[in-house]
Amino acid sequence: MEETWLSIITDLGFPVAVTFYLLHRIESKLNTLIESIVTLPDKMHD
Repeated sequence: MEETWLSIITDLGFPVAVTFYLLHRIESKLNTLIESIVTLPDKMHD
C-alpha cells in the first residue's frame, strides 16, 4: 500500500509542480494584459 502512494506522488508530483510554475508565470502576464486593456480607452481619447 505504501509503495502505491509513493508511486502516485512520484508520478504526479513533477507535473503538478510544473503546472503551478507555469500558471504563476502566466498570471503575471495576464495581469499586465488586463491593465493594458483597462487603460486602452483613456489612451484612445488622448
